[in-house]
Amino acid sequence: MTTTPTTTASAAPPGHASSRRASPRTAVLRAEARLFLREPGTLFWVIGFPPLLLAILGSVPSFREADDGLGGLRLIDIYVPVAVLTGLIMAGLQAMPPVLTGYRESGILRRMSTTPVPPSALLSAQMGLIGAAALLSALVSLALGRLAFDVALPRQAAGYLLALVLAVTAAVAMGALLSALTRTAKAATAIGSTAVFPMLFCAGVWLPVQAMPDGIARVVECTPFGAAAVAFGQAAAGDWPAWSHLGVLALWTVVLSAAATRWFRWE
Repeated sequence: MTTTPTTTASAAPPGHASSRRASPRTAVLRAEARLFLREPGTLFWVIGFPPLLLAILGSVPSFREADDGLGGLRLIDIYVPVAVLTGLIMAGLQAMPPVLTGYRESGILRRMSTTPVPPSALLSAQMGLIGAAALLSALVSLALGRLAFDVALPRQAAGYLLALVLAVTAAVAMGALLSALTRTAKAATAIGSTAVFPMLFCAGVWLPVQAMPDGIARVVECTPFGAAAVAFGQAAAGDWPAWSHLGVLALWTVVLSAAATRWFRWE
């Protein structure tokens, strides 16, 4: 998936009428939202692909049969949180980095630094939009699982929501770090596409974390999406997610955010 920043978030310059009606940060957010909605590829991979993957898996009869090895759960029950995490991974690693690096590469961020609109407004707008898209993708996957395959909604809703918010922030922080470390949009796309596969493995796309051998599972649970997968499963079963898994998510968010802040360059 590639995203081409064809126009700048400074599409509404300081003298424009819309800028007089709204604060600079609001104007940037509105401009970025319009651009985001014009990217069908991004919308598909973040919001459309995870539910599509869930629908394909749910159409396999064996995925709808209870498995004693999974504690009586069906594979489709396990793959709903996997679909949720897939949307987060696509948002963090595929959607945001090419846009921000493209803005830097084309000099948009440098030009913004000479206007009343700070470049940080663009960064916060991108992170907010990507985070919102990831949350929407999660809600669509949960709704599809419930309506199409009778997957029960999380019994511990508060714990699930907390784990989801932490997972979204970790995914966005990962995207911010990738944006900080890459110099061009092509490089960001290539590195992000490569990083997607190990992250999907940790999320349980090819083998649910619950079914992994103990040694591999312990390593995977130290990654943000592996910890999130286990936390989602615990909340879905009605238990409060283990603080160790929530702590892993929080720690990754703090570390990735700090690294992104340290190495991010506007030019």
